[in-house]
Amino acid sequence: MRLATVEYEGRPMAVVERDGGLYRLDGPGDGTLGALVAAGPEALRDAALGATEEIEAGRRLAPLRPGKIVAIGLNYLDHIREAGVRPPESPLVFAKFPSSVIGTGEAIVIDAELTGNVDWEVELGVVIGRTLRHADKDEAMAAIAGYTVANDVSARDLQFADGQWVRGKSLDTFCPLGPVLVTPDEIADPQALVLRTRVNGETVQDSSTAEMVFGVAELLSYCSRAFTLEPGDLVLTGTPWGCGAFMDPPRRLVPGDVLETEVEGIGVLVNPVVDADASPGRR
Repeated sequence: MRLATVEYEGRPMAVVERDGGLYRLDGPGDGTLGALVAAGPEALRDAALGATEEIEAGRRLAPLRPGKIVAIGLNYLDHIREAGVRPPESPLVFAKFPSSVIGTGEAIVIDAELTGNVDWEVELGVVIGRTLRHADKDEAMAAIAGYTVANDVSARDLQFADGQWVRGKSLDTFCPLGPVLVTPDEIADPQALVLRTRVNGETVQDSSTAEMVFGVAELLSYCSRAFTLEPGDLVLTGTPWGCGAFMDPPRRLVPGDVLETEVEGIGVLVNPVVDADASPGRR
């Protein structure tokens, strides 16, 4: 199933894509996709199978607002090679704040008073559908609600200067997600998906999840031994080679750029880049 969240009559609405149309999902809670994911895989499946009301497509929103975002650094062999570092012996875990989430079509906002070095990172995002604690790999895979495209936008100057990564990774608008959440039955092998990033139409990242040091199952199992993963949580699984910070000469995003991030079988996120003065929320 391909699930999404659209704006409909002024509010978010969960939908399922089917036969070229969008069909309204009804379920527990506030009817959002996040509430359906939290209700469990059976509730999500029943809502999708029972969806018969077709609606006109509205503006796409992020599929859901994660409870927490767990991210993994240096998890692609080709990225490790370009960065000139040693592969980690265990997953490198950090966090992004959920307030950084935006959807496709929304703008990545660069505040020049905070950062002058903003980079892109296409990633496979994994949304949790069942509570995971001390899970083995099989349990971890069975708990996945779906996969989405993510962009771990990063303020490299803040990231490297702070010595830890949370602030540089969590600025508002620095976590585009979408355009859909694809259920596991449609992804035959999460370790065999092509990932790409384009900046103004130029391909800058082109790799495969086969390059992961730690695969999806191992990452979820590893994290669940340290902390509980809950329904609606998002795990970002790392980015491949092609980040601007490691190019020669280095590249960075600037206002006016258009960023496209893509994962095979899921879709393409499109996000323009603007400066903070052009953002509607700027005071």
